[in-house]
Amino acid sequence: VLGGVVFESPVGPLGHSDGDAVLHAACDAVLGAAGLDDLGTLYSDKDPQHAGRDSQEFCRDVLRRVQERGLVVWSLDVVVETELPKLKPRRAEMRERIAALFGLAVDRVNVKGKTGEQVDAVGRGEAVRATVVALLGDA
Repeated sequence: VLGGVVFESPVGPLGHSDGDAVLHAACDAVLGAAGLDDLGTLYSDKDPQHAGRDSQEFCRDVLRRVQERGLVVWSLDVVVETELPKLKPRRAEMRERIAALFGLAVDRVNVKGKTGEQVDAVGRGEAVRATVVALLGDA
């Protein structure tokens, strides 16, 4: 699962929740921009209630927390580094899903896929790296 989209792939995530690295990075970016605690602090992987949890639930809660601070998410810029799965065929679907989760128009979300160029754990197909920049403003 990446960006709330299920991919058919011979490899998959290891994680306490559903392992959606893209949504986790988006949540952390939004929380950080709002001056709030990070995802791991708010939803500890030591807490059994989060085992297997759908990361879309985290997004909805993060959005609520941000709105309670009088802020709105203006845009999200997402970079995903992975060898597999290939994102291009589902990139538009990822943008739509992320936009819906954070209350944005699709043109306020960008998703870019990169490979690891055979360097480090990403390049060897052992990991996924997601980096997100979030822009927030007053409601």
